[in-house]
Amino acid sequence: MSAAPIALTCGEPAGVGPELAEKAWDALKNEQTFFLIGDPDHLPGSMPHQIISDPAEAIDVMPNALPVLAHRFAGKSMAGQPVGANAQGVIDVIAKAVDLTMSGQASAVCTAPIHKKALKDGAGFSFPGHTEYLAHLAGVDQVVMMLASDELRVVPATIHIALKDVPQALTPASLRKTIEITHDDLQSKFGIAKPRLAVAGLNPHAGEGGTMGTEDRDVIAPVLDTLRDQGMDIRGPMSADTMFHAKARQAYDAAICMYHDQALIPIKTLDFDRGVNVTLGLPFIRTSPDHGTAFDIAGQNQANPTSTIEALRLAAKMAAAQQGVASA
Repeated sequence: MSAAPIALTCGEPAGVGPELAEKAWDALKNEQTFFLIGDPDHLPGSMPHQIISDPAEAIDVMPNALPVLAHRFAGKSMAGQPVGANAQGVIDVIAKAVDLTMSGQASAVCTAPIHKKALKDGAGFSFPGHTEYLAHLAGVDQVVMMLASDELRVVPATIHIALKDVPQALTPASLRKTIEITHDDLQSKFGIAKPRLAVAGLNPHAGEGGTMGTEDRDVIAPVLDTLRDQGMDIRGPMSADTMFHAKARQAYDAAICMYHDQALIPIKTLDFDRGVNVTLGLPFIRTSPDHGTAFDIAGQNQANPTSTIEALRLAAKMAAAQQGVASA
């Protein structure tokens, strides 16, 4: 049984999402199947599109036109200028994509970028971002952000907080949950039977026995010891400055890092355009391009579709892996 098509949300229609949807279709039309959920009137019109009434129709439509599951918005789209009347439509499209995926009509959700302020101003959106809203829709308490490319997979244990706040936020419970979610999703969604994890230390040289900070010795190491005792293949805490060269990367399937830049600098240095944002811990697959709405270039046919294309490709690979795990 082949996987259902991927649901691509339109994101903020004033951003580069509509343009990227068309460019992604042109690149992938003979490779895989996805459909866009959004208002067809917001598309640039540089590529053919066809309205569908059911996700299953996308399979036949895909080779000839971008399949669009129409969701009409209240306002027009103006490149670079969010329209408040469209905010609720953006939110509803995300919910629709989740519903279709949870029901099996779509195999994964790939989300185009949203603009949080536009959603808050236009529809009272109360979530910090995409990820928190998806977790709410799925009814889960904790999710994990992964950045993935062919070169590297990284997971930051803490994300958008000041560096000075990281030691307090890095609790044994939160670190353990982050590692467990990563391990479980590498198995169930990436098809890696025995994931190998490398865990970075917080301090230089992983604290060097407590001489450069005690968090590695007193917080991180005990968590890793417990998880190793449970059978996980984990290395660390490791000195972060020796984790990301080519030979080191061959020894693990994902790197758990202690803060935002420790994780994102290496992957963006190695593979800037192809990095994909993956949300782990959801009961469905979610990927997203690793960039924002890019209002400054919206409507100018300048947006690079590479990250969106890779996000759709990774979603398809994960869907196939998940189907293989489920049928095994």
